[in-house]
Amino acid sequence: MKDAAKAARTLDCLGLYCPEPLFQTRENIDQIKPGEILEVITDDPAAEEDLKRFAKRTGHEIVSFEKNDMQMRFLIKRIE
Repeated sequence: MKDAAKAARTLDCLGLYCPEPLFQTRENIDQIKPGEILEVITDDPAAEEDLKRFAKRTGHEIVSFEKNDMQMRFLIKRIE
């Protein structure tokens, strides 16, 4: 998985399950500046929908989403 250099912060949620990846994403997105990107890596199947809904509800932008057999990777841009 590529583009990690663009992320202001990386959140490793491997091994954590619902609702923990969502809670940690919420906390970490608040700790970066608007315009910066949070990278979230998770293997929780529920996180795909949870994080997409979170971004839509809060107005943040998912600039990249990658999924393979083992994990998912989100790049979420903080908007405001």
